[in-house]
Amino acid sequence: MSTASILKAVRLTHHYLGVFIAPAILFFSFTGFLQTFSLHETLRGRDYKPPAIFEKLGNIHKKATLPGPPRPQGPPPPKAEGPKPGGPPAAPKATPPPTSFHWPEKIFFGIVAIGLFTSTLTGLFMAWKYTRRKIVIVALLIAGTVLPLVLLPF
Repeated sequence: MSTASILKAVRLTHHYLGVFIAPAILFFSFTGFLQTFSLHETLRGRDYKPPAIFEKLGNIHKKATLPGPPRPQGPPPPKAEGPKPGGPPAAPKATPPPTSFHWPEKIFFGIVAIGLFTSTLTGLFMAWKYTRRKIVIVALLIAGTVLPLVLLPF
């Protein structure tokens, strides 16, 4: 096999695999952006209530499953009693983790998510524009969209 034919096979493989996984890349870059800025969940001390679709998409991104019904709340844990006289000393209370926001990192990864989303869209445009086999592109794009949706309930 010549170098040119190997390169052509590699390019076509890259081309078709890219179209097939493009819907997943678009999904994960979008939901990753939401998660970077905690737009998919309600946090303590915030008034923000995310749209239900953001919560569902975030759950699919993190757990690869549809959210189920809410779990019933069990009884509250028993209250800890103080140390008994003459007994072993009580374990020190754990200190809560520091609440820092790491905004420079969040902004960087937000830009990365936007760039990945945009790059994937432009890649799909080029895959469509510069191919003679448009039916293959459409079939791979549909398969890459439908297959994860079919597998989601399992």
